[in-house]
Amino acid sequence: MDWDQFDLNPKTVAALKKADIKSIKEILNLSGADLQRLMKLSSADIQCLLKTVSRTLRKNSTLTALQLYQDKDHLTSQHQRLSLGCSVLDNLLKGGIPLVGITELAGESSAGKTQISLQLCLCVQYPYKYGGLESGAVYICTEDAFPSKRLQQLIEQQHQLRADVPAEIIQKIKFGNSIFVEHAADLDTFHKCITQRLSLLLARGMVRLVVIDSIAALFRCEFGVSESIVKARYLQTFGAQLHSLSTRFRTPIMCINQVTDAVSELEAAQCSYRVMGSRVVPALGITWANQLLMRLMANRVSWPGQASGVASHCTGSLRTLRVVFAPHLPPSFCYYTVQLEGVKGVK
Repeated sequence: MDWDQFDLNPKTVAALKKADIKSIKEILNLSGADLQRLMKLSSADIQCLLKTVSRTLRKNSTLTALQLYQDKDHLTSQHQRLSLGCSVLDNLLKGGIPLVGITELAGESSAGKTQISLQLCLCVQYPYKYGGLESGAVYICTEDAFPSKRLQQLIEQQHQLRADVPAEIIQKIKFGNSIFVEHAADLDTFHKCITQRLSLLLARGMVRLVVIDSIAALFRCEFGVSESIVKARYLQTFGAQLHSLSTRFRTPIMCINQVTDAVSELEAAQCSYRVMGSRVVPALGITWANQLLMRLMANRVSWPGQASGVASHCTGSLRTLRVVFAPHLPPSFCYYTVQLEGVKGVK
């Protein structure tokens, strides 16, 4: 560390060099009294030193409300999203998935959670102007095998789903898709995956999207009722690690989650989502919910006739995608269908 570049008293710079303090981390790891004794400076000089290094650390991270509103700082990700590849779904989410933070997609079986995630894995490869991030994706399977055949179908049908994208770009996606598949059936393997393999791929710039399918499967058989505290610690640890990776590399994290029935009156009162008269809540409880930036819920709705407010050609099985909570979105929902070419919203 070149202390001469800092706005410090020459006496303080000389004391830093004499004490062989080589980094800001060393300064912040020592108390004021320790620094005063080690550097043989007054309390006022030490306080000035601490204020200077603190200002240096937060120099590029503090933004005013006006800067956030106008989005003039290029480091701001307030208005940047990863598209879901469908204008209806993107309108629901005001552009798509936020680049920083954990987004959860919960829902019952056959609700279309995996279909949406696979479509995201293709969308992330598109250029920025088409809602992509020009990079690959990591798909972490914790339960079932990776649906490679379905992915190949989506790749072959992209020209029908993305009519707004030039054919030459779609061809690059078709033959140049870079989706890294990882398998993690237990907590130890998952921990190694996100701390080693995933960190390496992100650091090398090979991926800009992480999909975990599913997060609940890791905890289904690992913990008993009496081990809730240990389970909560694991959830907090994984949440912190995923948040750190997402913030550091500005990479969206999509976690697929399962649902459970709300059987008690307390759970029923807290249930914010109802499915055809039943009451379901996302798995893993409030500890996991506190790790999330945004929670989405998908549901399959089977109607024998035409649904109110839905186009007449959509009279069969529909899905709904619902915003349960998000800091930038109100609770809302839209309809969508899963077709051969992918997930398509219904106006």
